[in-house]
This record gives sequence, C-alpha cells and structure tokens, in this order.
Amino acid sequence: MTAPLPLAISMGDPAGIGPEVIAKAWGARDVERLPPFFAVGDERAVRQIWAGPVERIGHPGEAVQVFARALPVLSVVDGGTIDPGRPDIDGARCALQALELAAGLARSDSAAGLVTGPVSKAELYRIGFTYPGQTEFVAERCGVSRENAVMMLAGPTLRVVPITIHVPLSAVRDLLTIDLVVARARATARGLTRDFGIAAPRLAIAGVNPHAGEGGAIGREEIEVMAPAIAQLRVEGIDIVGPMAADTMFHPRARARYDAALCAYHDQALIPIKTLHFDDGVNITLGLPIVRTSPDHGTAFDIAGQDRAEPGAMIAAIRMAGEAAQRRATAN
Repeated sequence: MTAPLPLAISMGDPAGIGPEVIAKAWGARDVERLPPFFAVGDERAVRQIWAGPVERIGHPGEAVQVFARALPVLSVVDGGTIDPGRPDIDGARCALQALELAAGLARSDSAAGLVTGPVSKAELYRIGFTYPGQTEFVAERCGVSRENAVMMLAGPTLRVVPITIHVPLSAVRDLLTIDLVVARARATARGLTRDFGIAAPRLAIAGVNPHAGEGGAIGREEIEVMAPAIAQLRVEGIDIVGPMAADTMFHPRARARYDAALCAYHDQALIPIKTLHFDDGVNITLGLPIVRTSPDHGTAFDIAGQDRAEPGAMIAAIRMAGEAAQRRATAN
C-alpha cells in the first residue's frame, strides 16, 4: 500500500514562535494522534530553540519514515542570523520562500495539505510582499480569486467567516455588496461539506449595524445588501438565517443553531472566536484546491525563544488539515 502523504508546514518567521510550536507539536504527535508532517524553513530556527531530534530531508517522500524518530525539515535558503524575538529582512525572505515551497508541494500533490506558520506582515512588506496576508497569497498561487477563497476561523464550538477582512472599518460599507455576501456564503457552504463532512450546512449571517439595523432605523445595509443576498442563497438551496443582531448570536444556545456564522467585518468575527478559542482556534481557507490551515495566532515575538509558546493552536491546525485531507481523499 502507498504510504499516506505528509502535511507540509511552513515555519513562518524564523524569529517568531513558529519553529517552537511546530517542534512541540511533533513532540506531542503520539499523544495527540497527529498525522505525519514535515517543516519547511531554516532548520537552524528549530535547533536553536529546541533540543529534540531534527532530521533534514531532501524530498517530502522521506518525511513519513523520518517522522517516527525526528522532526523532518525540508530546508530553504539560509535565514541569516536568527535572533528569536528580533525579526529582520533575511528572516522575512526565508519565511516567504518556505511559504512558496510548501504551497507548491501541496499543489503538486507531494503533500497532503498545507499548514502555515505565523509570519510578520510588516517584515514581508519590506521585501515587496503585496498581499493582505498568507491567505490571499496561497489563493493566487492556486489560481483562485480572493472572493472565492474564504477565511474561516474554527474552534471546537464556533466557526466564523469574516465577509470583509483586513480593511478599515470605514471601508466596510462600500465593500459589502450582494455579490460578495453570496460568494462568501456559497464558498462557506461548500467548504463545510467538503472539509468538515457536514452534508447540509446551516449558516447564520450577522447584521452590520447594532440590532441588525432596527428595520432601517440604525442603517440600511441589512435591507439593501444582506436581505437580497440571503434571498438569493435560499433560492439556491442554502440553509441560511439572518441578518441577526451580532450581540445575541454567539451565546451557547445560539451557536447550537448554526454550523458557521458569517460576519460583516474582521473584529465582528474574530472577537468571539478568540474569546472562546484563543489557544485552539484554527484559520482554514475554504474554496481552494488544496487543504490549507494555520494556527489562529501571530508570531509572538515577545516570547519567542523562551520556551513559553503553547502549541495547542498548531496542534489543532495540523489535526484539522489532516482530517480535511482525509475527507477529500475519501470523497475522490
């Protein structure tokens, strides 16, 4: 029988906590029952902060066998002088090359899926990175438009999708269109079926304004954008309710009535998910031809290299990627 393909994990910024949480995830592989994976990046970033076994590999095909005895690392360009907690341009170049290589391996079916470690967008911008984040970069490499690549944040009790993402709050009103809402909802429904095995997904959509606009008294986005989009989606057979008042849709009884909540803007989605699942939240990109997840935290430069980083979110991202990859393989 053919051995299962391993997951590819880009290390992220070598000066951040990415190398540490990847190494700790490998250390917990048996207890957490994680699928095989290999790291992509500068192996020195791991050796510098971790005393466990690390083994360089030359090809993803070697990872499954190595995984039982050591953390497999597929090395990229030297990241320069690695000083945990102090990002620099060399580290940003290393992070970008690792992301490019890991994404390419997933696209070419050399890896079962892609897990991305945290990067410093500020440092990436200094070397010419022009994307809002890793999600948009990976989507372009996969030939998928930004509208059809949906960022979902998922935890054990809540899944949320921001309809608009890294934009000023003042820009949300102009960006929020019927077409965008419909595209996000379609991709979410398909992704819940494809990657989470939910045959008949239930969606809920939050209003933009307090109390979902109070029938137009506190804003008309719910009437002019949300309601027509919801009507169109229902005609297509998608189970969706709303627009709902955002302040009443995240308590336990409300969460039990939907499989994913679509939110108008970044903080409306990320505040509840990070409140409930700060240590085990996962960023999963729906709508891609590959599986892509990421821990829902940043580089945490303030604690990098101090053995203080909790690996829970990375472990959850690896587990979710493995489960989604298995569902896709079974469906095919």
